[in-house]
Amino acid sequence: MTSSEDFVVADRGGIVENSHRVHAAVVDATGRLLYALGNPARITLARSAAKPVQALAILETEGVERFGFDDADIALMCASHSSEERHIARTRAMLSKIKAEEADLRCGGHPSLSETVNRSWIKEDFVPTGVCSNCSGKHVGMLAGARAIGAGMEGYHLPDHPMQGMVKRTVAELCDLDVRDVEWGIDGCNLPTPAFPLDRLARIYAKLASADGDRSGEGLSARGAALARIFHAMVRYPDMVAGEGRYCTLLMRAFNGALIGKLGADASYAIGVRASDATRRLGTDGALGISVKIEDGNLEILYAVVTELLERLGIGSADIRSQLAPFHHPQRVNTMGVTTGGVSFPFKMRGSEAEGEDPRLAAPTR
Repeated sequence: MTSSEDFVVADRGGIVENSHRVHAAVVDATGRLLYALGNPARITLARSAAKPVQALAILETEGVERFGFDDADIALMCASHSSEERHIARTRAMLSKIKAEEADLRCGGHPSLSETVNRSWIKEDFVPTGVCSNCSGKHVGMLAGARAIGAGMEGYHLPDHPMQGMVKRTVAELCDLDVRDVEWGIDGCNLPTPAFPLDRLARIYAKLASADGDRSGEGLSARGAALARIFHAMVRYPDMVAGEGRYCTLLMRAFNGALIGKLGADASYAIGVRASDATRRLGTDGALGISVKIEDGNLEILYAVVTELLERLGIGSADIRSQLAPFHHPQRVNTMGVTTGGVSFPFKMRGSEAEGEDPRLAAPTR
């Protein structure tokens, strides 16, 4: 094991049961690395944390305007939703707007990310199909984009389709990388998913938060206005981005427009924080981007770490962050409700340009 400063520790009765290695990056709107944990340059599959950038590529096809998609539709494009009825209904409505059918989707059904929804499906003996995919909004958006550029919907999910070519260029541009420097795999939903250094994911989200300085988009470039619209759609419709009881939804509800946050599968996460007194205290006049990856893919630990970082960085008030307390300090109980252990955060973040350690980011004494 390397230095404990890179780990979150889960214990049982004070005995270390599991150690979870953490990587994190905090950057300003220019991409300057302010703070880091673990390896901020780790090549990381963004998975669903890349959805806002994929949505940007869709907006830039002008498919959103052509087919009359609204901000709630854009939020669903950015979503890893819980397959609640509102998510499925909106997916069907979006398909209707582009005159497409569920059979045109190249994503499959799967169990819901919500245990409540899963229980109802089991009771009803319901078999989920493509419109129930947590990525259904993104797929309908890709179909719309493909139609808007005249490329046809067939094969829209394949790496060599013109729609995916636009996505690849857009991702590279927002990362400030050459398109050849972004690697690509296939996501669980059957679309290409990018991999790049973790701090570049933070850079993307800092740009999203920077663009929303004026929600109307007035005075912004076309791309800046599109980024602002994505940011605004996510904070206005957080219930579309995830669902009841889910971390992304509760995070954005709690912060009420101050930030966006998005989960990526296998424990990656990204947050874009609008400029505020808190960001200025951290050494920047503009927005912040935060990205996190848990090496072993543990989502419970991911949410705990993200909330811990917000506390150490001083983002939001204590009252705001308290709304995330169940995620910050997950209870370890047995089948009789007896507390058996907990989670602690011995890690210390490094300031990239400061002399010595920043006491705000040191391991807590509580």
